[in-house]
Amino acid sequence: MKYFLTTDAVLKFLEEPYIYNIKNDELYELDENSFKFFTDCSTENGCYSDDIEFINYSITENLLTEKYIPTKRPLLRKSPVPSLRYLELQITNKCNLRCKHCFVEQKNDELDLEQIKKVLSEFEQIQGLRVMITGGEPLIHSKFMEINEMLADFRIRRVLFTNGLLINKKLLDKLNFHEIQISIDGLEKSHDAIRGSGNFKKAINAVQLTHDSGYDVSVATMIHRKNLKDFEKMKEMFIKIGVKDWTVDIPCETGRLKENPDFQIKPDEGSKFLSYGYGGGLHSSAKGYACGLHLIAVNADGYVSKCSFYSHTPAGHINEGLETCWLRIKPIELKSLKCDCNFLEICRGGCRYRAEISGDPLGKDPYKCYYYRKNSRAKR
Repeated sequence: MKYFLTTDAVLKFLEEPYIYNIKNDELYELDENSFKFFTDCSTENGCYSDDIEFINYSITENLLTEKYIPTKRPLLRKSPVPSLRYLELQITNKCNLRCKHCFVEQKNDELDLEQIKKVLSEFEQIQGLRVMITGGEPLIHSKFMEINEMLADFRIRRVLFTNGLLINKKLLDKLNFHEIQISIDGLEKSHDAIRGSGNFKKAINAVQLTHDSGYDVSVATMIHRKNLKDFEKMKEMFIKIGVKDWTVDIPCETGRLKENPDFQIKPDEGSKFLSYGYGGGLHSSAKGYACGLHLIAVNADGYVSKCSFYSHTPAGHINEGLETCWLRIKPIELKSLKCDCNFLEICRGGCRYRAEISGDPLGKDPYKCYYYRKNSRAKR
């Protein structure tokens, strides 16, 4: 019996060879023999193994199939080190809301189709895994449906970040995304306090509709002074709906949050709510390094930064090439940070931008630091 890679499985050569299941968002490290085996499976000639246990596992994980389906396979080449795995692609900074905690400056910038195609092609070539299409509100990009059509050509996991207001069944039937993340910043009263009256019902309806339409649905929640009593009920609600991943964080005191002090929260008040949330998150680091080791952001003006918070200090422009910009961003080693606790490998130094605006780029993230120290004292 011959076997072939499924349309969801793609080989990636990062620091080590891997096979990636785009649909399930699972990354499997390969040894030399399994890498050669799966490479053979990616051709129309297929592959063969008498290791039935291994074959059955690969079929169960949706890596192998008995039917050959012609599929575009991107170039397999050694990635830069560290590997660039996750791309924040801000296609526009325009938005249909003006949320009171937002850090994005709305300048009516948007990337054009050729720029987006160039960035995605380069990201795929250097073995990228996951693109997060962001804004502003990406659904109001003037050519969004053309972008959506283009996305299907790329062998990467595609995640849409949205406030949910424009989500409907007709649109969901056309989207070429694997996952949709919708912002829910509390129950109705607290969500609407920061995002505008009537928007909670629209957003939570979008969460339910997205899940029911067969997408992986995730939720992002920002802790603010108005939603502190909502987290238990939010957790119950998200689990009941079937939310795959719930990210909980505290907004940086920048952008419009500085103009709305009533929503700001101090570390001793807000940090404990960082214990909420579940799932794997949308990007990860590695042992010995701070947050963002494998992440880059392309902003709506074409400038590239280590994440969207750092748009004011770009590493270059997409006209120079994504890999060129990536190699200018130096990873932050945990040993370089001015941290003195036993949780450094867990918290990864927290948010480096929060640390920077607190006074020291190599200093402590006051919120994550307070959270882990407080938990440590509670366990004694």
